Parts: sequence; C-alpha cells; structure tokens
Amino acid sequence: MRVVIAEDLALLRDGLTRLLEAFDFGVVEAVGNGPALLPALLKHRPDVAVVDVRLPPTFTDEGLQAAIDARTEVPGLPVLVLSQHVEPLYARELLTGSGGGVGYLLKDRVANVAQFVDAVRRVADGGTAMDPEVVSQLLARREPLAALTAREREVLAEMAEGRSNGAIAAKLFITEKAISKHITNIFTKLAMPPSDDDNRRVLAVLAYLNA
Repeated sequence: MRVVIAEDLALLRDGLTRLLEAFDFGVVEAVGNGPALLPALLKHRPDVAVVDVRLPPTFTDEGLQAAIDARTEVPGLPVLVLSQHVEPLYARELLTGSGGGVGYLLKDRVANVAQFVDAVRRVADGGTAMDPEVVSQLLARREPLAALTAREREVLAEMAEGRSNGAIAAKLFITEKAISKHITNIFTKLAMPPSDDDNRRVLAVLAYLNA
C-alpha cells in the first residue's frame, strides 16, 4: 500500500515513515512543505496520503488545501489529515468531497500505534477515521443541531466517526434497536434519508455540516 506523507517536522516525518514501513506500507514520498505536496500526490497517486494541515511556507492551511486540490485532480484520493489543529472550513470541504476515504486525527490524541495504523488502513480502504474532538468542533458550529436531544447528538458524533449501529450500541450501552430509532430521528430532524452504508452516513452528516 503506497503512502505519501506531508509533515514539516523532520523527526516526525522520519518517524511516520519508519512506522508505516514497519507495518508493510510503502512510503513513496515524504515532503516537508506545502508546495511539494500537490506535485507528489499527482505524481504518485498513492493509496493514501497522510497530511498535516499547517505546512511551510505560511503554516496556515497549505496541507489541507493541497489535499483538496489533489482530490479535484484525482477524485476519491484517500486522505488522512494528521494535525494539531482543527480547520473547520477546509475540513468540511475535504470531508464532503466526492467519494474516497477520508479521516481527520489530532496528533496529541492518537492513543497508540495500533489505532493510528488502523486509521490509515481504514482510510486507504475507502472508510473514515474521525477524532471525536474534530467531530465535536464541527458539530458545535451548527445551530440547527439544537433540535437534537443530547443522546441523539452522541449518536450523531459516533456516526460521524464511522461506527456501525452495533458498535455505537456497545459504546453507549444501549440496544441496537434504540440506536436505530435515534438514527431515524436524527435523519428526520436533519431532513436526510437514512442509509445503512456507514461511509455514506458519515458523508451525509458532514455534508449537512457543510450546508
């Protein structure tokens, strides 16, 4: 599985490269600045890109913008954002793009290597990997979600992380039947048709956030 990495800190860039290669990923290129990222993505068209948001020269949002531009040229290009920051505007644009695996993890909240590697694989396979804090910040910016109950907000956040009904039920210690009812209520309140496809459910939620 071929990977492009974008990370400005040399030690972390090298560490990510060694880590992924230890788990049988092939790092085809690792760049340290924004201008180098887009050409690398277009040249290699990797199975997944692991991208920091803030890269030189301006340390604002070069990484995220390059990822969005690359997905315009290569529809469905899987992108996992690994950053210290949540950039809501560009995050919504990336996460509501046309197909392909997407993820957004916060560096200081990645609990262990296995969790990170699983997230990379999930995104490469077309799935989603969302840090709960990222989901929370995106949800907090939408006033219409005030119509949801506290439990429905919990379920919506779990959905946005890509969890199945069974996984949500297990985490919240309630039945799958109750989860199905909450999801039906959520989609009704948000004027969205329900779907059993986890990735489409995530994209539907994030599309609403982008509206």
